[in-house]
Amino acid sequence: MNTQEFLSILQENRQKSLLFEYKPNALVKANYHITEVKNITVDSVDCGTGTDFWKETVVQLWESPAELGKTEFMSASKALGILNKVDRIKPMVRDAELKLEYSNDQFHTAQLYVSGYTTTEDTLQFFLSIQKTDCKAKETCGVPDTAEENNLKTTIGSCAPDSGCC
Repeated sequence: MNTQEFLSILQENRQKSLLFEYKPNALVKANYHITEVKNITVDSVDCGTGTDFWKETVVQLWESPAELGKTEFMSASKALGILNKVDRIKPMVRDAELKLEYSNDQFHTAQLYVSGYTTTEDTLQFFLSIQKTDCKAKETCGVPDTAEENNLKTTIGSCAPDSGCC
């Protein structure tokens, strides 16, 4: 989901409580705050010497220990107000991928992708997910897509020292 899609969904559901599911059946608690919005520029080189460049918007969620018993979630309207204020100071790139950064005592800090959302009469809930790391130079380096093929290639010796890859 990109930044504009996220903002539009918030706008369409302004009066609803805003919930985030960071793993199956586990919600960010109602005491969360939006503590930072990052406009990230990634300028990278992969293991096959391919270059890439893209932008991301990272919204950081933090659970306040001072509000542990809180039961009322932030409204989509309040979140939109925070994001609009940030946007006036540091404009967000609308077509940038959106990620939510989050952690708690039982969940490591991670930048999570929005994999979907649902609404009820009273709530707007975003489903967050991880995306596993991957080799972007598979074709260049002869790395197969499946584990079975990978075992075969390793036996044969692809991506060997001095091969120019990995």
